[in-house]
Amino acid sequence: MSRQMTIPVIKEEDEGTKEVVQEKDEEVQQKGEEASHPHAFHVSGPRNLTNLNWRDLISSSWKDANYKRTVIACFIQAVYLVELDRQENRSPENALAPNWWIPFKYKLTQTLIDERDGSIFGAILEWDRAAAMADLVLIRPSGAPKAVLALRGTLLKSPTMRRDIEDDLRFLAWESLKGSVRFKVALEVLKSVSDTYGSSNVCIAGHSLGAGFALQVGKALAKDGIYVETHLFNPPSVSLAMSLRNFGEKAELVWKKLKSMLPSSSSEEGQGIGNGGDKTVSIGLKSWIPRLSSFKNAGFGVGKWVPHLYVNNSDYICCSYTDPECSEEKNDGDKENVCPTNGHGQVAAKLFVVTKEKQKFHEAHALEQWWSSDAQLQQANSKLISRQLKSLYTTTNVSSQVMQGTPPR
Repeated sequence: MSRQMTIPVIKEEDEGTKEVVQEKDEEVQQKGEEASHPHAFHVSGPRNLTNLNWRDLISSSWKDANYKRTVIACFIQAVYLVELDRQENRSPENALAPNWWIPFKYKLTQTLIDERDGSIFGAILEWDRAAAMADLVLIRPSGAPKAVLALRGTLLKSPTMRRDIEDDLRFLAWESLKGSVRFKVALEVLKSVSDTYGSSNVCIAGHSLGAGFALQVGKALAKDGIYVETHLFNPPSVSLAMSLRNFGEKAELVWKKLKSMLPSSSSEEGQGIGNGGDKTVSIGLKSWIPRLSSFKNAGFGVGKWVPHLYVNNSDYICCSYTDPECSEEKNDGDKENVCPTNGHGQVAAKLFVVTKEKQKFHEAHALEQWWSSDAQLQQANSKLISRQLKSLYTTTNVSSQVMQGTPPR
Protein backbone atom coordinates (compact mmCIF):
# COMPACT_ATOMS: atom_id res chain seq x y z
CA MET A 1 0.00 0.00 0.00
CA SER A 2 2.76 2.40 0.96
CA ARG A 3 4.62 1.82 -2.30
CA GLN A 4 1.51 2.39 -4.38
CA MET A 5 0.82 5.67 -2.56
CA THR A 6 4.36 7.04 -2.94
CA ILE A 7 4.67 6.38 -6.67
CA PRO A 8 2.30 9.22 -7.75
CA VAL A 9 4.13 11.66 -5.44
CA ILE A 10 7.45 10.86 -7.06
CA LYS A 11 5.92 11.36 -10.51
CA GLU A 12 4.49 14.75 -9.50
CA GLU A 13 7.90 15.87 -8.24
CA ASP A 14 9.54 14.69 -11.43
CA GLU A 15 7.02 16.53 -13.57
CA GLY A 16 7.43 19.72 -11.53
CA THR A 17 11.20 19.52 -11.81
CA LYS A 18 10.96 18.96 -15.55
CA GLU A 19 8.76 22.04 -15.93
CA VAL A 20 11.21 24.19 -13.97
CA VAL A 21 14.16 22.86 -15.97
CA GLN A 22 12.25 23.39 -19.20
CA GLU A 23 11.41 27.00 -18.27
CA LYS A 24 15.06 27.64 -17.40
CA ASP A 25 16.20 26.10 -20.67
CA GLU A 26 13.75 28.27 -22.61
CA GLU A 27 14.91 31.36 -20.72
CA VAL A 28 18.56 30.58 -21.38
CA GLN A 29 17.78 29.87 -25.04
CA GLN A 30 15.87 33.15 -25.35
CA LYS A 31 18.71 35.10 -23.77
CA GLY A 32 21.14 33.37 -26.10
CA GLU A 33 19.04 34.35 -29.11
CA GLU A 34 18.84 37.97 -27.92
CA ALA A 35 22.59 38.01 -27.30
CA SER A 36 23.29 36.93 -30.87
CA HIS A 37 20.56 39.11 -32.41
CA PRO A 38 21.91 41.21 -35.31
CA HIS A 39 20.56 44.36 -33.65
CA ALA A 40 22.13 43.64 -30.26
CA PHE A 41 24.37 46.51 -29.16
CA HIS A 42 27.49 44.37 -28.74
CA VAL A 43 26.91 42.80 -32.18
CA SER A 44 26.22 45.80 -34.42
CA GLY A 45 26.95 48.77 -32.15
CA PRO A 46 30.02 51.03 -32.24
CA ARG A 47 33.44 49.57 -31.56
CA ASN A 48 36.21 50.95 -29.33
CA LEU A 49 33.72 53.18 -27.55
CA THR A 50 35.01 55.00 -24.49
CA ASN A 51 32.71 54.73 -21.48
CA LEU A 52 31.93 57.90 -19.58
CA ASN A 53 33.90 58.20 -16.34
CA TRP A 54 35.25 60.81 -13.95
CA ARG A 55 37.76 61.98 -16.57
CA ASP A 56 34.85 63.47 -18.53
CA LEU A 57 34.59 66.08 -15.79
CA ILE A 58 37.85 67.49 -17.11
CA SER A 59 37.70 66.71 -20.83
CA SER A 60 34.22 65.88 -22.10
CA SER A 61 33.89 63.20 -24.78
CA TRP A 62 30.80 65.06 -25.99
CA LYS A 63 33.02 67.87 -27.29
CA ASP A 64 34.31 65.42 -29.90
CA ALA A 65 32.09 65.71 -33.01
CA ASN A 66 32.63 62.05 -33.91
CA TYR A 67 31.61 60.89 -30.44
CA LYS A 68 28.51 63.08 -30.46
CA ARG A 69 27.48 61.82 -33.92
CA THR A 70 27.99 58.23 -32.79
CA VAL A 71 25.91 58.56 -29.63
CA ILE A 72 23.04 60.40 -31.29
CA ALA A 73 22.91 57.82 -34.11
CA CYS A 74 22.75 55.10 -31.43
CA PHE A 75 19.82 56.89 -29.79
CA ILE A 76 17.91 56.84 -33.09
CA GLN A 77 18.69 53.13 -33.47
CA ALA A 78 17.24 52.66 -30.01
CA VAL A 79 13.92 54.14 -31.19
CA TYR A 80 13.77 51.65 -34.07
CA LEU A 81 14.34 48.87 -31.55
CA VAL A 82 11.80 50.19 -29.03
CA GLU A 83 9.15 49.71 -31.74
CA LEU A 84 10.54 46.30 -32.75
CA ASP A 85 10.60 45.22 -29.10
CA ARG A 86 6.93 46.22 -28.91
CA GLN A 87 6.01 44.37 -32.09
CA GLU A 88 7.84 41.21 -31.04
CA ASN A 89 6.52 41.33 -27.45
CA ARG A 90 9.94 41.33 -25.79
CA SER A 91 9.99 41.60 -22.02
CA PRO A 92 11.98 44.40 -20.34
CA GLU A 93 14.63 41.84 -19.40
CA ASN A 94 15.13 40.72 -23.01
CA ALA A 95 14.51 44.05 -24.79
CA LEU A 96 17.18 45.12 -27.27
CA ALA A 97 16.63 48.88 -27.12
CA PRO A 98 17.91 49.78 -23.60
CA ASN A 99 21.46 48.69 -24.38
CA TRP A 100 21.63 51.46 -26.98
CA TRP A 101 21.26 54.25 -24.40
CA ILE A 102 22.43 52.78 -21.07
CA PRO A 103 26.20 52.88 -21.92
CA PHE A 104 25.92 56.64 -22.49
CA LYS A 105 24.20 57.28 -19.12
CA TYR A 106 20.77 58.12 -20.53
CA LYS A 107 17.32 56.76 -19.76
CA LEU A 108 14.02 56.50 -21.61
CA THR A 109 11.42 58.89 -20.16
CA GLN A 110 8.77 59.15 -22.88
CA THR A 111 7.72 57.49 -26.12
CA LEU A 112 5.94 59.23 -28.99
CA ILE A 113 3.03 57.15 -30.27
CA ASP A 114 1.22 57.42 -33.60
CA GLU A 115 -2.46 57.32 -32.71
CA ARG A 116 -3.31 55.88 -36.12
CA ASP A 117 -1.68 52.50 -35.49
CA GLY A 118 -0.26 52.68 -31.97
CA SER A 119 3.32 52.47 -33.21
CA ILE A 120 6.25 54.19 -31.49
CA PHE A 121 7.98 56.63 -33.83
CA GLY A 122 10.02 58.65 -31.38
CA ALA A 123 11.36 58.81 -27.84
CA ILE A 124 12.72 61.23 -25.28
CA LEU A 125 16.02 60.14 -23.72
CA GLU A 126 17.21 62.13 -20.71
CA TRP A 127 20.49 62.29 -18.84
CA ASP A 128 20.47 59.60 -16.15
CA ARG A 129 22.08 61.29 -13.18
CA ALA A 130 21.82 58.24 -10.91
CA ALA A 131 23.56 55.96 -13.41
CA ALA A 132 26.25 58.58 -14.02
CA MET A 133 26.97 59.05 -10.32
CA ALA A 134 27.32 55.29 -9.92
CA ASP A 135 30.37 55.60 -12.22
CA LEU A 136 31.61 58.70 -10.40
CA VAL A 137 30.41 61.07 -13.11
CA LEU A 138 29.09 63.67 -10.67
CA ILE A 139 27.91 66.24 -13.21
CA ARG A 140 26.72 66.13 -16.80
CA PRO A 141 29.70 66.47 -19.18
CA SER A 142 29.96 69.66 -21.19
CA GLY A 143 28.18 69.28 -24.52
CA ALA A 144 25.93 66.42 -23.41
CA PRO A 145 22.27 67.45 -23.80
CA LYS A 146 19.89 67.01 -20.89
CA ALA A 147 17.29 65.56 -23.25
CA VAL A 148 17.27 64.16 -26.79
CA LEU A 149 14.20 63.70 -28.97
CA ALA A 150 15.06 60.87 -31.38
CA LEU A 151 12.81 60.03 -34.35
CA ARG A 152 13.03 56.84 -36.37
CA GLY A 153 12.47 56.43 -40.10
CA THR A 154 10.43 53.92 -42.10
CA LEU A 155 10.09 50.40 -40.74
CA LEU A 156 9.10 47.87 -43.38
CA LYS A 157 7.11 45.78 -40.92
CA SER A 158 3.40 45.17 -41.36
CA PRO A 159 2.24 46.76 -38.05
CA THR A 160 3.68 50.19 -38.91
CA MET A 161 4.58 50.08 -42.61
CA ARG A 162 1.30 51.57 -43.84
CA ARG A 163 1.55 54.77 -41.79
CA ASP A 164 5.28 55.13 -42.42
CA ILE A 165 4.81 54.92 -46.18
CA GLU A 166 1.84 57.28 -45.96
CA ASP A 167 4.13 59.95 -44.52
CA ASP A 168 6.86 59.07 -47.04
CA LEU A 169 4.37 59.76 -49.84
CA ARG A 170 3.26 62.95 -48.11
CA PHE A 171 6.81 64.28 -48.30
CA LEU A 172 7.27 63.00 -51.84
CA ALA A 173 4.19 64.87 -53.02
CA TRP A 174 4.40 68.10 -51.02
CA GLU A 175 7.91 68.29 -49.52
CA SER A 176 6.10 68.92 -46.24
CA LEU A 177 5.14 66.77 -43.26
CA LYS A 178 3.10 69.35 -41.37
CA GLY A 179 -0.16 67.54 -42.15
CA SER A 180 1.00 64.41 -40.34
CA VAL A 181 -0.08 63.43 -36.83
CA ARG A 182 3.58 62.77 -36.03
CA PHE A 183 4.60 66.34 -36.83
CA LYS A 184 2.07 67.72 -34.35
CA VAL A 185 3.07 65.27 -31.60
CA ALA A 186 6.83 65.82 -32.10
CA LEU A 187 6.40 69.61 -32.11
CA GLU A 188 4.39 69.61 -28.88
CA VAL A 189 6.82 67.27 -27.12
CA LEU A 190 9.89 69.23 -28.21
CA LYS A 191 8.32 72.49 -27.05
CA SER A 192 7.51 70.94 -23.69
CA VAL A 193 11.01 69.54 -23.19
CA SER A 194 12.56 72.86 -24.25
CA ASP A 195 10.43 74.68 -21.69
CA THR A 196 11.52 72.23 -19.01
CA TYR A 197 15.27 72.15 -19.64
CA GLY A 198 15.90 75.17 -21.84
CA SER A 199 16.39 74.92 -25.60
CA SER A 200 20.19 75.04 -25.28
CA ASN A 201 20.07 71.76 -23.33
CA VAL A 202 17.85 69.91 -25.79
CA CYS A 203 18.63 68.09 -29.03
CA ILE A 204 16.42 66.66 -31.79
CA ALA A 205 17.64 64.00 -34.21
CA GLY A 206 16.20 61.70 -36.83
CA HIS A 207 17.04 59.24 -39.58
CA SER A 208 15.45 59.10 -43.05
CA LEU A 209 11.75 59.96 -42.62
CA GLY A 210 12.53 60.83 -39.00
CA ALA A 211 15.15 63.31 -40.22
CA GLY A 212 12.49 64.93 -42.39
CA PHE A 213 10.29 65.41 -39.33
CA ALA A 214 13.23 66.63 -37.23
CA LEU A 215 14.17 69.25 -39.84
CA GLN A 216 10.64 70.64 -40.14
CA VAL A 217 9.94 70.53 -36.39
CA GLY A 218 13.25 72.23 -35.64
CA LYS A 219 12.54 74.85 -38.27
CA ALA A 220 9.06 75.51 -36.83
CA LEU A 221 10.57 76.12 -33.39
CA ALA A 222 13.32 78.32 -34.83
CA LYS A 223 10.63 80.58 -36.30
CA ASP A 224 9.34 81.03 -32.74
CA GLY A 225 12.79 81.88 -31.46
CA ILE A 226 13.45 78.44 -29.94
CA TYR A 227 16.74 77.03 -31.20
CA VAL A 228 17.55 73.39 -30.49
CA GLU A 229 20.58 71.42 -31.63
CA THR A 230 19.55 69.34 -34.65
CA HIS A 231 21.15 66.28 -36.26
CA LEU A 232 19.70 64.81 -39.46
CA PHE A 233 20.90 61.46 -40.83
CA ASN A 234 20.04 60.63 -44.46
CA PRO A 235 17.27 63.28 -44.61
CA PRO A 236 14.85 62.95 -47.57
CA SER A 237 15.63 65.39 -50.36
CA VAL A 238 13.59 64.18 -53.35
CA SER A 239 10.02 65.34 -53.94
CA LEU A 240 7.70 66.14 -56.81
CA ALA A 241 7.33 69.67 -55.52
CA MET A 242 11.08 70.19 -55.68
CA SER A 243 11.25 68.67 -59.17
CA LEU A 244 8.55 71.03 -60.41
CA ARG A 245 10.30 73.97 -58.78
CA ASN A 246 13.61 73.04 -60.40
CA PHE A 247 11.85 72.69 -63.76
CA GLY A 248 10.33 76.14 -63.33
CA GLU A 249 13.70 77.67 -62.43
CA LYS A 250 15.34 76.07 -65.47
CA ALA A 251 12.54 77.30 -67.74
CA GLU A 252 12.98 80.81 -66.36
CA LEU A 253 16.73 80.72 -67.03
CA VAL A 254 16.17 79.51 -70.59
CA TRP A 255 13.62 82.26 -71.18
CA LYS A 256 16.01 84.93 -69.87
CA LYS A 257 18.75 83.68 -72.16
CA LEU A 258 16.44 83.70 -75.18
CA LYS A 259 15.17 87.13 -74.26
CA SER A 260 18.73 88.50 -74.00
CA MET A 261 19.48 87.16 -77.50
CA LEU A 262 16.52 88.96 -79.08
CA PRO A 263 17.27 92.44 -80.52
CA SER A 264 15.52 95.35 -78.79
CA SER A 265 12.92 97.21 -80.86
CA SER A 266 11.42 100.66 -80.76
CA SER A 267 8.08 99.14 -79.80
CA GLU A 268 9.67 97.57 -76.75
CA GLU A 269 11.18 100.94 -75.87
CA GLY A 270 7.77 102.50 -76.23
CA GLN A 271 6.29 99.89 -73.96
CA GLY A 272 9.02 100.60 -71.49
CA ILE A 273 8.09 104.31 -71.47
CA GLY A 274 4.41 103.46 -71.22
CA ASN A 275 5.06 101.23 -68.27
CA GLY A 276 6.78 103.89 -66.28
CA GLY A 277 4.86 102.87 -63.20
CA ASP A 278 6.35 99.39 -63.37
CA LYS A 279 9.82 100.86 -63.74
CA THR A 280 9.23 103.03 -60.69
CA VAL A 281 8.21 99.99 -58.66
CA SER A 282 11.25 98.10 -59.95
CA ILE A 283 13.58 100.94 -59.02
CA GLY A 284 11.89 101.22 -55.66
CA LEU A 285 12.40 97.52 -54.99
CA LYS A 286 16.04 97.69 -56.01
CA SER A 287 16.59 100.62 -53.67
CA TRP A 288 15.58 98.70 -50.55
CA ILE A 289 16.60 95.13 -51.41
CA PRO A 290 20.17 95.71 -50.10
CA ARG A 291 18.62 96.83 -46.83
CA LEU A 292 17.04 93.40 -46.28
CA SER A 293 20.18 92.21 -44.55
CA SER A 294 19.45 94.60 -41.71
CA PHE A 295 16.04 93.04 -41.05
CA LYS A 296 17.06 90.29 -38.66
CA ASN A 297 14.05 89.44 -36.56
CA ALA A 298 15.34 87.88 -33.35
CA GLY A 299 12.62 85.27 -33.60
CA PHE A 300 13.83 83.98 -36.95
CA GLY A 301 17.12 82.52 -35.84
CA VAL A 302 19.52 84.10 -38.29
CA GLY A 303 22.77 82.29 -37.61
CA LYS A 304 21.37 80.84 -34.36
CA TRP A 305 19.86 77.59 -35.61
CA VAL A 306 22.37 75.55 -37.61
CA PRO A 307 21.18 71.98 -38.26
CA HIS A 308 23.74 69.24 -38.96
CA LEU A 309 23.02 67.05 -42.00
CA TYR A 310 24.76 63.73 -42.70
CA VAL A 311 24.35 62.42 -46.24
CA ASN A 312 25.74 59.77 -48.56
CA ASN A 313 25.92 60.39 -52.31
CA SER A 314 25.07 56.74 -52.99
CA ASP A 315 21.77 57.16 -51.15
CA TYR A 316 19.18 58.34 -53.68
CA ILE A 317 16.91 59.50 -50.85
CA CYS A 318 19.27 62.21 -49.61
CA CYS A 319 21.76 62.67 -52.47
CA SER A 320 19.98 65.75 -53.86
CA TYR A 321 21.58 67.77 -51.08
CA THR A 322 24.87 67.36 -52.94
CA ASP A 323 23.45 67.18 -56.46
CA PRO A 324 25.38 69.57 -58.78
CA GLU A 325 22.07 70.99 -59.97
CA CYS A 326 21.01 71.72 -56.39
CA SER A 327 24.42 72.36 -54.88
CA GLU A 328 26.86 75.15 -55.09
CA GLU A 329 30.41 73.91 -55.46
CA LYS A 330 33.32 75.75 -53.94
CA ASN A 331 37.00 75.22 -54.42
CA ASP A 332 37.89 76.12 -50.87
CA GLY A 333 41.10 74.64 -49.62
CA ASP A 334 39.74 74.63 -46.08
CA LYS A 335 36.82 72.19 -46.19
CA GLU A 336 35.83 73.05 -42.63
CA ASN A 337 34.64 76.46 -43.85
CA VAL A 338 32.62 75.16 -46.77
CA CYS A 339 29.05 75.46 -45.50
CA PRO A 340 25.66 76.52 -46.88
CA THR A 341 24.95 80.15 -46.03
CA ASN A 342 21.72 81.97 -45.33
CA GLY A 343 22.28 84.87 -47.70
CA HIS A 344 23.68 87.07 -44.92
CA GLY A 345 27.13 85.49 -44.95
CA GLN A 346 26.23 83.29 -41.97
CA VAL A 347 26.23 79.50 -41.88
CA ALA A 348 22.71 78.13 -42.46
CA ALA A 349 23.57 74.47 -41.93
CA LYS A 350 26.49 72.06 -41.66
CA LEU A 351 26.43 69.38 -44.34
CA PHE A 352 28.65 66.30 -43.89
CA VAL A 353 29.15 63.90 -46.80
CA VAL A 354 30.59 60.38 -46.70
CA THR A 355 33.77 60.23 -48.74
CA LYS A 356 33.56 56.51 -49.56
CA GLU A 357 33.29 55.28 -53.11
CA LYS A 358 30.05 54.09 -54.67
CA GLN A 359 28.03 51.92 -52.28
CA LYS A 360 24.88 49.85 -52.49
CA PHE A 361 21.72 51.67 -51.45
CA HIS A 362 21.08 49.60 -48.31
CA GLU A 363 24.60 50.44 -47.12
CA ALA A 364 24.41 54.10 -48.10
CA HIS A 365 21.09 54.58 -46.32
CA ALA A 366 21.93 52.51 -43.24
CA LEU A 367 22.08 54.28 -39.89
CA GLU A 368 25.01 52.17 -38.69
CA GLN A 369 27.43 53.89 -41.09
CA TRP A 370 27.29 56.97 -38.84
CA TRP A 371 28.78 55.20 -35.83
CA SER A 372 31.27 53.19 -37.89
CA SER A 373 34.86 53.61 -36.74
CA ASP A 374 36.07 54.08 -40.32
CA ALA A 375 33.53 56.79 -41.22
CA GLN A 376 35.26 59.53 -43.18
CA LEU A 377 33.32 62.75 -43.70
CA GLN A 378 33.92 66.07 -45.32
CA GLN A 379 31.86 69.24 -45.24
CA ALA A 380 30.13 70.42 -48.39
CA ASN A 381 27.91 73.20 -49.65
CA SER A 382 24.27 72.85 -50.69
CA LYS A 383 21.81 75.25 -52.26
CA LEU A 384 18.97 72.90 -51.39
CA ILE A 385 19.28 73.20 -47.62
CA SER A 386 19.82 76.95 -47.95
CA ARG A 387 16.56 77.19 -49.91
CA GLN A 388 14.72 75.01 -47.39
CA LEU A 389 15.77 77.34 -44.58
CA LYS A 390 15.28 80.55 -46.56
CA SER A 391 11.99 81.40 -44.85
CA LEU A 392 13.83 81.71 -41.54
CA TYR A 393 15.59 84.84 -42.73
CA THR A 394 12.66 86.91 -43.98
CA THR A 395 9.94 88.31 -41.78
CA THR A 396 6.24 88.30 -42.49
CA ASN A 397 6.20 92.09 -42.67
CA VAL A 398 8.92 92.19 -45.29
CA SER A 399 7.15 89.53 -47.35
CA SER A 400 3.86 91.41 -47.32
CA GLN A 401 5.57 94.65 -48.30
CA VAL A 402 7.30 92.92 -51.18
CA MET A 403 3.91 91.77 -52.47
CA GLN A 404 2.63 95.35 -52.24
CA GLY A 405 5.70 96.76 -53.97
CA THR A 406 6.46 99.18 -51.11
CA PRO A 407 9.82 99.43 -49.35
CA PRO A 408 9.87 98.54 -45.64
CA ARG A 409 10.30 101.32 -43.11
